[in-house]
Amino acid sequence: MPVSPPAEIGMALVEVDTPALIIDLDVFEANMERMAKAVRAMGVVFRPHAKTHKSADIARAQMSRGAVGVCCQKVTEAEALVDAGITNILVTNEVVGQKKIERLVRLAKRAVLGVCVDNSGNVDSLNDCAAAHDVRLDTLVEINVGSARCGVSPGPAAVALAKQVASSSHLSFGGLQAYHGRAQHIRKFEERRLAIESAASQVRETMTQLAAEDIVCARVTGAGTGTWQFEGASGIYTELQAGSYLFMDADYGQNEDGDDEWSHGFGHSLFVYSTVMSLPDPARVVVDAGLKSMAFDSGMPVVADDPSTEYARPSDEHGNLQLSASSKRYTLGDKVRLIPGHCDPTVNLHDWYVGVRAQQVEALWPVTARGALF
Repeated sequence: MPVSPPAEIGMALVEVDTPALIIDLDVFEANMERMAKAVRAMGVVFRPHAKTHKSADIARAQMSRGAVGVCCQKVTEAEALVDAGITNILVTNEVVGQKKIERLVRLAKRAVLGVCVDNSGNVDSLNDCAAAHDVRLDTLVEINVGSARCGVSPGPAAVALAKQVASSSHLSFGGLQAYHGRAQHIRKFEERRLAIESAASQVRETMTQLAAEDIVCARVTGAGTGTWQFEGASGIYTELQAGSYLFMDADYGQNEDGDDEWSHGFGHSLFVYSTVMSLPDPARVVVDAGLKSMAFDSGMPVVADDPSTEYARPSDEHGNLQLSASSKRYTLGDKVRLIPGHCDPTVNLHDWYVGVRAQQVEALWPVTARGALF
């Protein structure tokens, strides 16, 4: 059951209870506007990934700026957003298991919905369930373009699966899902560009083989915050899925920018707000945000307003700030903004966003799909 929000609209930022997930609304809105402008200039469709924010309020804000809908990764995530009024969703994942497929197909009666496949048996299961419910399901073939996660091999294997989808009574071949997840955090700009050039080449060859079988591939979707400008400029991808650009976590902040017009300008807008709860010695203070407040799979958070101070040694409810000679001087009760290492799983630990502008709380948004894991 969701807990009460840690703030009230109109209160000063320093009064917000902690740990809290806060958004700098000025930076957040600038990030949205920048991406919207870029995709318009590129002439591609934008379908941002809602696994980043899990929020119907944020999805609506993205769609008001031109996004056609959103991506989800799990069926329950899509259900939560549809229940909240977001009715154009691509599940960029394989949905396996009768119960999950039943939920997906029922949801397709309420929303424009797509799903990905990489297995012949899964295609049959989806089609059987869609037929039983008299639903036609938009189905994309996912190809492995370098992530080595889900996805059938590009080329003949992908064509065979597309033919099966296209010949199924209650499935429609919706195109190709071609997301290169491993490329997103390649630090060097040129190396990321080359990784996507390779991915686009594999997609292009698969499309050529599809055309030889008279199968129209009207949609190629993929891309993330680390590479979207490459897919957008490829002439191959028609739809971009970047999600973390909204928040720009500490890990994405380590990526090298390029000289192109789109590589600069996204700022950190998401923070875990914490309180100094202990002053154990002159070289260390303790804050109240630890493993239950942030994800650490991509490294430690960054202290936003004190770069000479290092966050270290998290435990469930605590984190240590290691002080240097140039660190700020902290007193008990001071508030500290932390940039999480990985925004997506950090968001899933919180029930509320606290939107802040000019040091004042302006918005409270529930994390609509928090805990939607199946």
